[in-house]
Amino acid sequence: MSKQHKLRPESLMMSYGYKPELSEGAIKSPIFMTSTFVFKSAEEGKAFFELAYGLREKEQGEEPGLIYSRINNPDLEILENRLALWEQADDCAVFESGMSAITTAMLEFLSPGDLLLHSAPVYGGTDHFIHYFLKKIGVESVCFKAGMQKAEILEKLEATGKAERLAMIYVETPANPTNTIIDLRMCREIADHFGTADKHVYLAVDNTYMGPLWQHPLQHGADMVLYSATKYIGGHSDLIAGACTGSAEVIKRIKTLRTFLGNMASPHTGWLLMRSLETLKIRMEQQCRNAQEVARFLSGHPKINKVHYLGLIPEGSPAREIYDRQYDAPGAMMSFEIDGGEKEAFRFLNALKLMKLAVSLGSTESLVEHPATMTHAGVDPEHRREFGITESLVRISVGVEHYEDIIWDLSQALDAV
Repeated sequence: MSKQHKLRPESLMMSYGYKPELSEGAIKSPIFMTSTFVFKSAEEGKAFFELAYGLREKEQGEEPGLIYSRINNPDLEILENRLALWEQADDCAVFESGMSAITTAMLEFLSPGDLLLHSAPVYGGTDHFIHYFLKKIGVESVCFKAGMQKAEILEKLEATGKAERLAMIYVETPANPTNTIIDLRMCREIADHFGTADKHVYLAVDNTYMGPLWQHPLQHGADMVLYSATKYIGGHSDLIAGACTGSAEVIKRIKTLRTFLGNMASPHTGWLLMRSLETLKIRMEQQCRNAQEVARFLSGHPKINKVHYLGLIPEGSPAREIYDRQYDAPGAMMSFEIDGGEKEAFRFLNALKLMKLAVSLGSTESLVEHPATMTHAGVDPEHRREFGITESLVRISVGVEHYEDIIWDLSQALDAV
């Protein structure tokens, strides 16, 4: 038997990046609740700051030293090393929220006068930032929907008269809350079409719906992958955090801006996320198994008009070709349209007994919400209708409960409609 063996990410989540001998032999990393770190000498302090501020390149084998917890902290560094493993990324940056990760990435790679191409729909907070804040600082945007062909998108970009200013393509796939999927290979081709030797067009992908397990956008041409780490990565509805993985060049720029925006995650949050990563795979696999059973039940219910779930994409369809190439599993997020409108949807939501009526997703408990009046309430009503976010649409994040209990709850709540 060969002595060479590459350990899988789920095995490395228990110990990777942590040296017990540096922490009195503790089997798990302590929470480093400190604002600052002591230098052994003035020369060491100088060397640490030179690296932190990019005044010189790292020497071979040199690691950045600990300076101040806004810049780096052991809990964050270990966590970032472990998160990068799932994506096979060079590096990772962790933030105090998913929106912090998204907005920092956009602010770093977009400048006044630039054009942003984004998929639609996207999460309500992202939608607001694009259409209100970025617009206010002179960044224009144009959107495209799932199913649009490359030629259509190119034509739409050219029609803006600013296609040469395209700086970033931002994609949320699957889309929240409709589960429509976007072809990342096509997006990379569009980015490269407008890129030049002097200007790289970045492809950013919000992978929150799939977590680090079910889709790996870096392998399909993305430059950076963004997460609300509150969701599957945290997975217990007890913290708020965000993350971005990518190349060393991309993450260096993002971490530099993070230092000056001051939106890094706290040491305690970093420690909680390390704990969550140990069970990430088994949690997500159970949620996916449950979701497939739930989708089967809902798709056959007479009061449900349509179920939006990756596991139900028809064989032979264009979307199925993308799914087979890009995804490893159908995930645990779905939405469905109740026969009726807001009144019927609310009656269903109010009748649930086991599942919790709350926003967020990816946690151990099953969560249900009404996108049109909750997570996507701030999206332009015309856009909501265009993208299928109707008054009858309900979103479910399937948890780890026994699937038969989840189905019982859905069934009795639908009886009330």
